[in-house]
Amino acid sequence: MNAPLAHPPQPAPDGVTPVMGQYLAAKAAQPDAIVFFRMGDFYELFFKDAEIASALLGITLTRRGKHQGEDIPMAGVPVHAMDGYLARLIRAGQRVAICDQIETPAEAKKRGSKAIVARDIVRVVTPGTLTEDSLLEARGANRLAAVAIRKGRAAVAVVELSAGAVDSVACALEDLAATLAAFRPSEVLVPDKLFSDDAVRPALDGSGGVVQALASAVAEPAAARDRVERLYGVASLDGFGAFEEAEVSALGLVAAYLETTQAGKVPALTPPRRSGESGFLAIDPATRQSLEIDRTQRGEREGSLLACLDRTVTSGGARALAERVARPLRDPLAINEGLDAVEWLLERRDLRRDLRDALRASADVARAVSRLALGRGGPRDLAAIRSGLDIAESIGGLFVVPANPLSAPPQRLLGCLDRLTLSPDLGRLKIDLIEGLMDEPPHLARDGGFVRPGFRPELDAARTLRDDSRRVVADLEARAVAESGVPFKIKHNAVLGYFLETTAKHAEPLFRAGPESPYIHRQTLAAQVRFTTVELSELDAKISQAGFRALAMEGETFEGWRQTVQRLAQPLQAVADALAELDATSALAEWAEEVGAVRPTVDSSLTFEVQGGRHPVVEAAVRKAGDPFTPNDCRLDGAPIKGAGACPRLSIVTGPNMAGKSTFLRQNALLVILAQAGSFVPAQAMRLGVVDRLFSRVGAGDDLARGRSTFMMEMVETAAILTQATPASFVVLDEIGRGTATYDGLAIAWACAEALHETNRSRTLFATHYHELARLEERLDHVSNLSMKAKEWNGELIFLHEAGAGAADRSYGVQVAKLAGVPPWVVARARSVLDRLEAEKAANDKLDDLPLFAVAEPPPPPMKSIMDEAVAALDPDAMSPREALEALYRLKALKV
Repeated sequence: MNAPLAHPPQPAPDGVTPVMGQYLAAKAAQPDAIVFFRMGDFYELFFKDAEIASALLGITLTRRGKHQGEDIPMAGVPVHAMDGYLARLIRAGQRVAICDQIETPAEAKKRGSKAIVARDIVRVVTPGTLTEDSLLEARGANRLAAVAIRKGRAAVAVVELSAGAVDSVACALEDLAATLAAFRPSEVLVPDKLFSDDAVRPALDGSGGVVQALASAVAEPAAARDRVERLYGVASLDGFGAFEEAEVSALGLVAAYLETTQAGKVPALTPPRRSGESGFLAIDPATRQSLEIDRTQRGEREGSLLACLDRTVTSGGARALAERVARPLRDPLAINEGLDAVEWLLERRDLRRDLRDALRASADVARAVSRLALGRGGPRDLAAIRSGLDIAESIGGLFVVPANPLSAPPQRLLGCLDRLTLSPDLGRLKIDLIEGLMDEPPHLARDGGFVRPGFRPELDAARTLRDDSRRVVADLEARAVAESGVPFKIKHNAVLGYFLETTAKHAEPLFRAGPESPYIHRQTLAAQVRFTTVELSELDAKISQAGFRALAMEGETFEGWRQTVQRLAQPLQAVADALAELDATSALAEWAEEVGAVRPTVDSSLTFEVQGGRHPVVEAAVRKAGDPFTPNDCRLDGAPIKGAGACPRLSIVTGPNMAGKSTFLRQNALLVILAQAGSFVPAQAMRLGVVDRLFSRVGAGDDLARGRSTFMMEMVETAAILTQATPASFVVLDEIGRGTATYDGLAIAWACAEALHETNRSRTLFATHYHELARLEERLDHVSNLSMKAKEWNGELIFLHEAGAGAADRSYGVQVAKLAGVPPWVVARARSVLDRLEAEKAANDKLDDLPLFAVAEPPPPPMKSIMDEAVAALDPDAMSPREALEALYRLKALKV
């Protein structure tokens, strides 16, 4: 007997066919999504959905049937090709609701001869909820984020549904953009009341994800807490930590969205990993783009810092490395634990080689677990889990803990090995999959053929009947002839099924045997007589049902394994995380050996000291071309008290274009990221006092869609630096003020440099073509001049790419123009004009007369008036009505 349908078909409205009624109901449930409506071997699209899909996918738009007197636009895609079309629609920013057949036609007929197949929405596909490998970037995370604000605090909740990872971060409102950008979400949820909020919108725009507004009621803390508890199946969230209200609201948005998009299926999620705002280096979206951390400014992975570093051999390891680089740590202890692990593997080349060889054979366990938990997985996902568990055990054997504790793996690696130790349940699952799952299983469970012969005897028997029915029938025929002495032939037709046939003459002894004969008469023809036996009748039923029974038994076996995986999701995810972390750590060690990187010294000071530092991406490019890279030193110190010979806090970097100023600035910012990500750095030595916020304003760009010129964008980003940078921050600025008139730009650059030195007190590299700023070295205590060296030789300009002490005396702009191919007569005219301007400037330079050396001080706090002080002294809650009235008269009598 069939189980009742979760959503029984409803009667169609008047004038609408039953099938069209089903479609209209599905569309009403998901009005903002394109509905893929399953009809046999196709997903059909109707009305506006068909028109949109036709334009985006390039599929044929037809018209069929009528609705309310109008032709129905219609398009369709084959079921077997759905993933490719889905990917294109998702990339175009669309949401797709899958309305599938949830029963077979045979099951529908049992409800009545005119019953139609029941259909229901089984999933809503959105950019942040993808789980299929065909729709995902294997080496990149696909995250759904949610933003909430409560009591002046912001929170970001992030779920990577394809791997089951959940993060929760509470932060100050001004850090929201940096926090959100660190996760690089594909989709961002926000309460509708915040959708257009001026304080939140820039952070949403900078995230890079598709923004979805949900009803604000969903984010109310009480309702949100209930949803999150229901999602995890717990009575209280207290066991996960002490969440702020904003965190609960953000997690509630995620839970509500998953309930809707996954159609009631419960994903396998890890408990939320809470990381406070002080746990990670804050990097705002503009800085991420400027430094090209995980994508170049063209949006490509190749050419980014991450691509340069990536030596991982698994997709999970690649995602773990990307997370390290995107979210460098801020705690010196945690950073040094990561460095310990990299150093230990770097020193053991043979072990590292064996580890990486073993990891190469593993599959993506995290994503396989997630798909199986959501009911979207197949036999190959089980094979991925089998492979991961088998490799986890073999890797544990590589790390033989020596008797000498000094040679033992560091704590970070020991933690990974602990997670790779299989529990009895995981051990049984591994053995079950090794014994029961074929070595190369098919993609889909419904196709069968994935259970190993010998694992289930009854399945083997069904398969034998299905595949070897002729041999089985021949064996039975031979036995019947031997036992009866009658020359039987077993035949088959659609009416009788299998039967024993012989001639009328040979059948006579069987009739004489009477009711004791095992041969039961079925039919007499002119020259033949047909019989059956109990065994043959049973065989007939078994053979006709063998194929269905074999598929059903394989389906039962698969479902049993799937439920086991769902039950063991968290320990399986822990194994996947450990494999990924080992891969990421060994990859960093491999990269360090390749490029000659060294371990940085990381502490809680305000020191930044690099000897022989190199830009990791540029060095890789020039060495590939066969050229050497010129290393450079850099020393900055933000300590408030400095003795003789102390490092500067701010360095003014001058020099000609093309000499390497921008490379030098970015290089040092990237070294900060690498060190705090727990990586070795390309340098001879480095000491770093941990940085809390990293800012980079290098390169020009505009935002014409929002009416912002290049100069306006420069000022917006500079304002963010000046209002957020602290003494523990690291700032690199390039060419501030270049987008406006000369004296305006010089004034802005001068004031910004003073503010960074005196007010923010951040460690700063400040590149400029305003040579006047070099005078700050004489005027401010903690400023130094650096210049990128260049020489003229036989009329040609040669860049040395060396950063040396002192200011540049010239910008060499005319020479660079010549190198760029500007016509000679234009270069000659430019040189003539330049000589005249420089002569006039030398004669009339009165810079010292300008008020440039009166350092800007932050405005003092406003003086409190007598009225302010009198009001502040009142305690309304402790006053009687008479006292309150007397206080009012006193305030009225004050002269302000």
